[in-house]
Amino acid sequence: MTKKTQPWLFSPVFDLVFILGPALIVTLIVLIFQGQLDTLKTIPPWLWLVLVAGVDVSHVYSTLFRTYLDREELKQRQALYTLVPLGAWMLGWLLYSVNGSLFWRALAYLAVFHFVRQQYGFMMIYSRQEWDQPALYKYLDKIAIYSATLYPLVYWHCHERSFNWFVAGDFVTFDAPLFSRFAGGVYLVVLLAYGFKEIILWRRIGRINWPRNLLLLGTAVSWFVGIVAFDNDLAFTATNIIAHGIPYMALIWVYGHNQQAINGAERKPFVYQWVGKLFSWRTVPVYTGGLFLLAYLEEWAWNGLIWRDHVMLFKFSEVLPVIQSEQTLVWLVPLLALPQATHYILDAFIWRLKLNPANLKNVLFYNVVRKV
Repeated sequence: MTKKTQPWLFSPVFDLVFILGPALIVTLIVLIFQGQLDTLKTIPPWLWLVLVAGVDVSHVYSTLFRTYLDREELKQRQALYTLVPLGAWMLGWLLYSVNGSLFWRALAYLAVFHFVRQQYGFMMIYSRQEWDQPALYKYLDKIAIYSATLYPLVYWHCHERSFNWFVAGDFVTFDAPLFSRFAGGVYLVVLLAYGFKEIILWRRIGRINWPRNLLLLGTAVSWFVGIVAFDNDLAFTATNIIAHGIPYMALIWVYGHNQQAINGAERKPFVYQWVGKLFSWRTVPVYTGGLFLLAYLEEWAWNGLIWRDHVMLFKFSEVLPVIQSEQTLVWLVPLLALPQATHYILDAFIWRLKLNPANLKNVLFYNVVRKV
């Protein structure tokens, strides 16, 4: 990184608003309204709809544009995109047939892995211009971003929390406060070492990598406030979902926008021509609205067939029969959870620059390279 550049993904404003800002903004809101949050016993239905369907489940479906609707990607990895959903459903069926709680526990830890790795991925994106720096600096970046997510998770496992990831008891918990204190001490040392490294780096090149540092700051405060500082379901849900889902949907939009700009005139980069039209500023409402519709339909099915806890939000879902037969649930629940499971697994492959063709870098960083 030179004195004149910052390693933005799309643009300073876009990155600050949609990738780096959500974690900081939602954390600030939680801190400001902590008194009101403490008085809420349950999440208001309208807010649940916005957070869960509007952001969390919607970001799951945005992966379609990077996988099954991407012409070249689908062509190059047919086996991956065929076997992953099939294998995920079969494994889910096997786990649920043993025990329903085992299925939800496995899915929860798979989700945690996905959430942690996303922050690491963004850290690598914003560190891409610093690979000529000493290896120790790169290791500190990795350790710092992992610590910002793993320490709150360690704390969660060592202390009872009033919230859960999917269902009650999906995390294994231990009564081990001393271990969490030790982990907290290690986390503090890591942050101090990272800060000291940043001072040295600033004195060496005369520049602060703002995107990378804001990413670490947002990750650290949102995970700490949502899990450690507050024992509140809404505080956790808001910080967890907003800080993760909005940046991911923004990442998908950047990829689709750049891919359309590069390939649109030469050939069709997507399976269907209309897909490319979604990645313009004018069609952002269509892009987000389409994702919300898919998310709403999924939650409608969950509510009608399984949960029945938000009947007012999902009109006519009561026409569906509530499934109580274990013989049916053993294949139905993994099937309904298949979009999430597939998203978690595929995401471990599609953004790894070392395992993807060079075209991924060309597309992902096209907008910033073009402006240089």
